[in-house]
Amino acid sequence: MATLTVTVTVDDTDQAVLLNDILNIDTWVQEAVTGKINGCWKRMREEWTTKLMDDESFTDAIPSNKAAFVTLVTARDDYQTRAEKDAAIEATRSD
Repeated sequence: MATLTVTVTVDDTDQAVLLNDILNIDTWVQEAVTGKINGCWKRMREEWTTKLMDDESFTDAIPSNKAAFVTLVTARDDYQTRAEKDAAIEATRSD
């Protein structure tokens, strides 16, 4: 995956609203995204460490660094993104 750049458009009114409570909109957005990434990483690490430990066919070491762990997990046949999980659930409701 390439580096993702996200652009957020905030009109003058909403900028005034945000600046009533925060010092810097860009810093706040960056910190909010970082916080979300950290939470998602924590949940992914916990979920997949358990799955890997319970998988009798998986005999390799579980990587201790984030990049190697994510590469391992996302390469597995049983890995699904959130969108794929939601689509699978929706498909079962349609049947």
